[in-house]
Amino acid sequence: MINALGIVVPAHDEEELLPSCLAALSRAARAVTALRGISVRTVVTADACSDDTAAIARRAGTTVVEIGARNVGVARAAGLREILRRSRPGGPRGLWLTTTDADSVVPPHWLSEQVRYADDGWEAVVGTVAVADWTGHTPATASEFARQYGVWRGWHPHVHGANLGFSAQAYLAAGGFPPLRTAEDHALVSALRAQGRRVLHTPELRVVTSARTRYRAPGGFGCRLTTLGGGPGPLLGAWGGDGHV
Repeated sequence: MINALGIVVPAHDEEELLPSCLAALSRAARAVTALRGISVRTVVTADACSDDTAAIARRAGTTVVEIGARNVGVARAAGLREILRRSRPGGPRGLWLTTTDADSVVPPHWLSEQVRYADDGWEAVVGTVAVADWTGHTPATASEFARQYGVWRGWHPHVHGANLGFSAQAYLAAGGFPPLRTAEDHALVSALRAQGRRVLHTPELRVVTSARTRYRAPGGFGCRLTTLGGGPGPLLGAWGGDGHV
């Protein structure tokens, strides 16, 4: 039974997009608290920020962890450590952890649905992403992304740090997020699967993320978008998140 929720948002110089992200998380937190009476803690990991990212997060009532790693895997792990530290004496039992990205907007039911899946016995939930604004890209990019990303029913192959949740017990047993600048989300999900954890890939849980051309993670979501738009080409396989550095 889930009795507490923790959300981590890694952020590197995200003063422009972070307010929308936090506002959406606040709506989702209010919804799950009203529905299930579950407490929610949000942590923003401000990683090597030179702008007002940390100040914006604090003004929103969010716990802030400041680091200088320039590494999304380190940033996600640092935020989750803070949540786990503050969860004592309750410990990891009954705690559900989630992570999204500062350039992403979650739906109001994002947390409530994850709790429902957890109640059904799932130990990790992997959702999908959508793009609402293709500014800066060629017209062909959106259609090519739709072709490569695919339309899924019941299951999908993708992993996004922008839309990921898991039990604290499963997370700790899997060793947590590794210190990777890209694909730390894939590494964690692979570790969970290697342990035999129940991992749900559901297209029913979708987060809107940005298609910014000044992407953060090398080889991440934003980087891969820049390779599209030149017409049909080979499928690139499962898509991952953009990270933040």
